Amino acid sequence: MSEHDLDPTNPFARPSPLPYGLPDYATVREEHYRPALLAGIAQHRAEVAAVAADPAPPTFANTLVALERSGRLLDRVARAFYNQLSADATPGLEALEEEVAPLLSELDDAVHLDSRLFARVDALHRQAAAGDLDLDEQDAWLLTRVRTDFVLAGVHLDEADKDRLRALNTQITQLDAAFGRTLLAATNAAAVTVTDPARLVGLSDDETAAAAQSAAEHGEPGTWRLELALPTDQPVLASLADRSLRERIYRAAATRGLGEENSGEHDTRPILLPLVRARAERARLLGFDHHAAVVVADETAGSAQAVADMLGRLTGPAVANARREAEALTAALVVDHPGARLEPWDWTYYAQRVRAQTRSLDDAALRPYLELDRVLHDGVFYAAHRLYGLTFTERPDLPGYADGVRVFEVHDDQGVGRGLFVADFFTRDGKRGGAWMDTLVDQSHLLDQRCVVVNNANVPRPAPGEAALLSWDFVITMFHEFGHALHALLSDVRYPSRSGTNVPRDFVEYPSQVNEMWAWHPEVIASFARHHATGEAMPSGWVDTLLAARADGQGFATTEYLAAAWLDQAWHRLAPEEVPTDREQVEAFEADALARVGAALGPVPPRYRTTYFNHIFGGGYSAGYYAYVWSEVLDADTVEWFTENGGLTRQNGDRFAAGVLSLGGSVDPMAAYERFRGRRARIEPLLARRRLGDSPAEPTVEADR
Repeated sequence: MSEHDLDPTNPFARPSPLPYGLPDYATVREEHYRPALLAGIAQHRAEVAAVAADPAPPTFANTLVALERSGRLLDRVARAFYNQLSADATPGLEALEEEVAPLLSELDDAVHLDSRLFARVDALHRQAAAGDLDLDEQDAWLLTRVRTDFVLAGVHLDEADKDRLRALNTQITQLDAAFGRTLLAATNAAAVTVTDPARLVGLSDDETAAAAQSAAEHGEPGTWRLELALPTDQPVLASLADRSLRERIYRAAATRGLGEENSGEHDTRPILLPLVRARAERARLLGFDHHAAVVVADETAGSAQAVADMLGRLTGPAVANARREAEALTAALVVDHPGARLEPWDWTYYAQRVRAQTRSLDDAALRPYLELDRVLHDGVFYAAHRLYGLTFTERPDLPGYADGVRVFEVHDDQGVGRGLFVADFFTRDGKRGGAWMDTLVDQSHLLDQRCVVVNNANVPRPAPGEAALLSWDFVITMFHEFGHALHALLSDVRYPSRSGTNVPRDFVEYPSQVNEMWAWHPEVIASFARHHATGEAMPSGWVDTLLAARADGQGFATTEYLAAAWLDQAWHRLAPEEVPTDREQVEAFEADALARVGAALGPVPPRYRTTYFNHIFGGGYSAGYYAYVWSEVLDADTVEWFTENGGLTRQNGDRFAAGVLSLGGSVDPMAAYERFRGRRARIEPLLARRRLGDSPAEPTVEADR
């Protein structure tokens, strides 16, 4: 058996027999992954080498289409593997990732540093530029993107520099993976155990029961285990009355990855510093000033200066708003604690207190009306049906990769299957923090594939027999992640590499952020916001208050986000020799970076601090965390369009699907946006949404594209 072959008894040896190519996790065992990955890597290398060595003159079919068809075995096993690794990791899977990550990096280099292959692509590009190659919009964009990928990968370097680049790419891949593993361990280790139930005053009954359940599952019956979410600000800080416990939880969250206190031996600094240095050296090798410039060269922002200008325009007004909010919170704090100073662990607690006083509404009152299953079916799915005609049928016969994973078949209004939606909402020890979307199968007409998409989250599992009740913030998260799922499910493109969310990083959040608007729509709220025990609708006055409170806390929300975005930029604008060499310098670098841009505000720490900033050190967003606010310009402008045109209607949904969602990355995304909107995006709707009206506004976000 050659290295290209796979034992026919391995479930990955052939396409999955399940509907839409859903991986047959019921038959997949951990030991199946390694031989399948190695065979997939070898097979893909051979397929690409055959394209590069083809003696026939390059054509679109024998070069670009052939590349799109290559790597099918590797694609199906890698997607199944990395999905399970992120959502249900085991020591065996983590060890395998450590082994295969450099092999995958080497494979990518074997493709994108192959001068023979680039010569074929470049010849086609020259023919197209001369008008000698007749391509439609999808083919032309594929050619443009593939050529750009080669150039940014370093195909023009000489062999000595290519060898150094390969070594750096392997190192970066290994460090990325190591950061994620170490942070997961640090987060699990930092969970806070409470032994006195009196200290849990403020938590709802379901939250308290979930904490007791978690403690029992971790061998500590009779106690309460408060698990940590990925961001700095922990959800329970909004409701716990015990200030010292709030401080303890905050410090546990904010010190993750420092290798001390709760994080124990799980220090991420010895990983992230060489990672930053390797990225900086790679950027210099490629001819760029820094890693941020490399990243933005392939994004819609167009330049690192455009990113800095955007963040700079927003930071001053956001911090000013946060300072005004802090004054009101301090006034409430000193009633309970005379002379106290507002601290990060006080902010969301007193924000809830002030909101309850001024608007008579808080999360504790809302939670009984926000039951997970009803939000999913009567909120998320309901809005998708009203807008796009989609229906969702649960398929308990189809296997998930872990306990609690649910699979839904998706049909359009003609009864045609669009794919599968996989929902994995509950936390487990092997699941990384946060919420995210993945695809197990990409839609493609070339390969005759429909989509299989996953939404992951970290809702604490309720005690047996109890309902899973949500905070309002998590309701928004569900709609957000499902916006990514819609981008994949409604994709209608030719090539798998251009499908769904395969778009520039600073465009990918745009459709998901647009989908958040439907969580606030009165008709949708009326559908899903019902008491989990009685079915009673949320009082109409509460709905009005909820809508009126939508802009509350924008100073805090915008400032914590911008601080994290600035940190990302600061680390990734360094030259190799500027990167700190001592891990003890990390916190000082962070403090200085925030102070220099005016984003340092004591009670409002960054949404992610350096040592647990998984987005940029383990999650693919390096120098790209700005993407959320860049995409939000398009989002706010699109929300304005929906509002002007009647809101939640099938006609509007069809136009948005046809003009944006169905196109995936098959065409220039900003050209598609301008066709959909009829003009370039305006920043004013974003400024109004975030109450940044005093910010100097520019007419479009397109000047530096």
